[in-house]
Amino acid sequence: MNDEIKESFEKTKIAGSIAAGALDEVSKIIKPGISTNKIDKICYEFINDNQAYSAPLYYRGFPKSCCTSTNHIVCHGIPSEKKILRDGDIVNVDVTAVKDGWHGDTSRTFKVGEVSIRAQKLVDTTYEAMMKAIKIVKDGVHLGDIGNLIQNHVEAQGFSVVQDFCGHGIGQAFHKEPNVLHYGEKGTGEKIKTGMIFTIEPMINAGNYETRVLNDGWTAVTKDKNLSAQFEHTIGVTKDGYEIFTKSKNIEKIL
Repeated sequence: MNDEIKESFEKTKIAGSIAAGALDEVSKIIKPGISTNKIDKICYEFINDNQAYSAPLYYRGFPKSCCTSTNHIVCHGIPSEKKILRDGDIVNVDVTAVKDGWHGDTSRTFKVGEVSIRAQKLVDTTYEAMMKAIKIVKDGVHLGDIGNLIQNHVEAQGFSVVQDFCGHGIGQAFHKEPNVLHYGEKGTGEKIKTGMIFTIEPMINAGNYETRVLNDGWTAVTKDKNLSAQFEHTIGVTKDGYEIFTKSKNIEKIL
């Protein structure tokens, strides 16, 4: 790798580790009775304490530092003092830290108290799909191969892949090319190249894949009101594989 790629990897890894650290802090307080606004406060303070800032805050008018998407909310849920987590909920927390101009973007779906067998299977399958997709990443792989692997894995479990949102290139910009679809055909799409940095962030629904956006202009929900789960990592492409920039320091497997 040339010096420019090495620098972009190192800078993204620093931002990514801060974002992952914010989610580690969230994992300590997730329980029935807390508000999603408390989650937002913890993410904001942790990122700020690490001399970084939260990219979602005021991004295109978004009012909070992270997204908190509970149960049938697919993505972009807005934290609120009124939204209190209940036993059996699942909640995705999506954070992006910006450090020295570079972005690290990650999300996890947390279980609140005791969840149903169906919810547990959905969360497990979503995490597995993300990790399986990451493991095939290397120079020369088609983007369609990533989407195809995710789609096949989750549909075999009776779930569906959201098609209205996708992964994205990231670096000094929050969102840029390429778009990383989580469904598709093998051998299609752009070939990925050494030095690329992008997110893989499958959103998986327990029912139908269709979504709609609420009147706030942000919150996306499943049309059939079935559960949705998501996990996300920011990764870099190497000649022989990949590097995950948003790994948790404390937990090897987040489930």
